[in-house]
Amino acid sequence: MEWPLDVNYAVSADGTHLGYAVLSEGERDILLAVGMATNLGVALSEVPGLLRFYERLAKAGRLIVYDQRGAGRSDPIPLNDVPPVERRTEDMEAVLDAAHSSEAAVVAITSSCAPAILLAATKPGRVASLALYGSYARVRAAPDYPIGLPDELVDSFVQMTAEGWGSGSMLEIIAPSHARDPSTRGWFAQVEKLQVSPAQGAALNRMGADADVRDALTSVRVPTLVVHRRGDQLIDVAHARYVAQHIPGARMIELEGEDHAFFSDPDAILDEIEEFITGQRGHAVPDRVLTTVLFTDIVGSTDIAREVGDRRWRDVLDQHDRVGRRQLDRFRGRLVKATGDGLMATFDGPATAILCACAIRDGVKVLGLDIRAGVHTGEVEVRGEDIGGIGVHIAARIAGAAGPGRVWTSRTVRDLVIGSGIDFKSMGPRPLKGVGEPWELYEVAG
Repeated sequence: MEWPLDVNYAVSADGTHLGYAVLSEGERDILLAVGMATNLGVALSEVPGLLRFYERLAKAGRLIVYDQRGAGRSDPIPLNDVPPVERRTEDMEAVLDAAHSSEAAVVAITSSCAPAILLAATKPGRVASLALYGSYARVRAAPDYPIGLPDELVDSFVQMTAEGWGSGSMLEIIAPSHARDPSTRGWFAQVEKLQVSPAQGAALNRMGADADVRDALTSVRVPTLVVHRRGDQLIDVAHARYVAQHIPGARMIELEGEDHAFFSDPDAILDEIEEFITGQRGHAVPDRVLTTVLFTDIVGSTDIAREVGDRRWRDVLDQHDRVGRRQLDRFRGRLVKATGDGLMATFDGPATAILCACAIRDGVKVLGLDIRAGVHTGEVEVRGEDIGGIGVHIAARIAGAAGPGRVWTSRTVRDLVIGSGIDFKSMGPRPLKGVGEPWELYEVAG
């Protein structure tokens, strides 16, 4: 996929110009509608997960992409008079017309799901199939829609978008698992600045939040797939369940995890969408290994940073990282990534992971820091130098459940190290957000 893209323009019914591009050729047309601020003029190498979406879907057919109105190469939208969802449905049809597509498989993300649903309901001949990720039919609460959010919360989110645009702070809501990774936060902040202005970013979110297509759901008669993460922190899974329940014959797939952003673990989403569209999964089976994962996290890091100031806090974090790396070397652990105020590492065995966690905990006490740690042994997916999958989520949630100065483990770890001399105290079953049923957790004693 070569950059810059050959961007052309479609003209919607109200005269709005929409930047679009056709990225590949194939036996079927695929329209990808990304419900976020995009810019077809920015190389997608800056956004690895988004690039992955484009690359895989481009192999599945003739891929058509566009910047939604208000973003990238498309015309801006009024700040105080955002267009209704019907306008965005007309935008999709205008892009299909300009790309000479009579019928396409529509893949819609987040706020683009509502106009895609309306397109399928009103122009079924243009939609071969409908795949929705992070979907909702309505965001705001109503007497007949209690799962919605209060108006003041939605409006506060829109305002926060304008105030924090270009800082990467949105990651804390849309991809909390990446929010503490300085490198991810850095490129995300830069991409925000390259795509739209703060005011346009807020207007895009308001445009998405004001949609209501509940009445159209039962009129959708095309094959429909609804994919959502069970622990999604931005759009509760209840919204997607509502969509799937009201579209006749829709198939609902719930993935593990709490990130809403589709650039987080994109292959898990793409596997389902690609199979739905083509009948087979083009992605190779991921490399899975059994390993022990350790997560550590500085307790109260935000308050400490506020108290000591940015420069002093950076010095403290550097010393914390040195302690962590020294102990990882000592106990033969592999650092996967620093998370800003903690670390993620893997070990060949659970006993050394526990001993390393205890050593890091004791080592940073002289810096005036308390950490919490979580250890779990299970299968993970290896993605180059990174790892992913449910085993990683479990270890992270165990760390989040532990108290200051505590090292907690899963029952799997406890059972594997019996006879090692490490003592445990049962903490009983605990709910772990985004990973299903409660897990039996243990605290390392002493």
